[in-house]
Amino acid sequence: MTKRLLARLNQEFKELEYELKKKLPEEIRKAASLGDLSENAEYEAALDRQRLLQSKFRTMKTRINEIAQIDVTRLPKDKVGYGSKVEVFDIDSDTEMFYQLVLPEDADAKVNRISISSPIGRALMGKSEGDEVQVDIPTGTKRYEVLAITPYSKTEMDL
Repeated sequence: MTKRLLARLNQEFKELEYELKKKLPEEIRKAASLGDLSENAEYEAALDRQRLLQSKFRTMKTRINEIAQIDVTRLPKDKVGYGSKVEVFDIDSDTEMFYQLVLPEDADAKVNRISISSPIGRALMGKSEGDEVQVDIPTGTKRYEVLAITPYSKTEMDL
């Protein structure tokens, strides 16, 4: 999971770097050649795009470094944490649900992978089997009981 995510982010980073260092300078040169820079909308748009991409580039580089530093061997196995698969009972709707807690970049609600920074993810973090959690969501409050925790497996994290 972590290695797959890092591979995807590194690919996106390389594409962004290529655009920032190869394609965008050419666009700026072409726009500059159109004449008076003080009234050149194409030039201003290219410079705005360059600033935006530079910011995204720095943010992405920092995030990749942060993710690469995650030591999955130090994650708790008896409490809900990053990579945990959690079976919960929705007390309000009398239904069982299953989630896997992942990093925000890897979240996909269609397959029940929720971000550790989502309201439900934050509420579940650090909980043990049998704990009850209350989650404030946009439509009100939900109550869950943690039924089972399956901790990450080294194999899954290496995917």
